[in-house]
Amino acid sequence: MLSFPSNVRLYLCATPTDMRKSFDGLHTLVRQVFELDPLEGHLFLFVNRRRDRMKILWWDRDGLALFCKRLEAGTYQLPEVAKNAQGVEIDATQLAMLLNGVDLHSAKRRKRYSRVA
Repeated sequence: MLSFPSNVRLYLCATPTDMRKSFDGLHTLVRQVFELDPLEGHLFLFVNRRRDRMKILWWDRDGLALFCKRLEAGTYQLPEVAKNAQGVEIDATQLAMLLNGVDLHSAKRRKRYSRVA
């Protein structure tokens, strides 16, 4: 199970991303899509058009880290996103389900308290 500090937020880019992009290209996408500073320590997820590859960009206190995963079979099922939205914020549970191939539509979440920021 993945575990992140409570102050780390996770953002998923809803538009397909060219997986040839590396640190600088993804850094620019974070600024354009989310209008955030990638050096704040949050995780930014990018998926290709076929949805079989994912990259995660993360600032690790002294440098950018880039994690990649390629599925050998199947695709990532992305969460529902508003029609014109280019990105969406997800939580650590959704990321774990996404990476483990859980169907996000059939897995129901029980009601929990959520502090609105």
